[in-house]
Amino acid sequence: MDGLKPEILQEIVTQRMPFGKYQGQLLCDLPISYLEWFMRKDGFPKGKLGDQLATVYEIKINGLEDIIYQLKFRR
Repeated sequence: MDGLKPEILQEIVTQRMPFGKYQGQLLCDLPISYLEWFMRKDGFPKGKLGDQLATVYEIKINGLEDIIYQLKFRR
């Protein structure tokens, strides 16, 4: 990941998972176990959704969830 992109940070607290077990859940609220499952499979989907999920994953594995809480609070 090339760093946290501001536009993606805003999207992860507003966009919802479009498919799967957690369909309808905010991307930022997806459990780390689900994101790790993607990593064990073929990786995150290609495109914008994959970038968003990778961002959430990086935030969570690095203990930076405070970023998510601040973004949600500002909304």
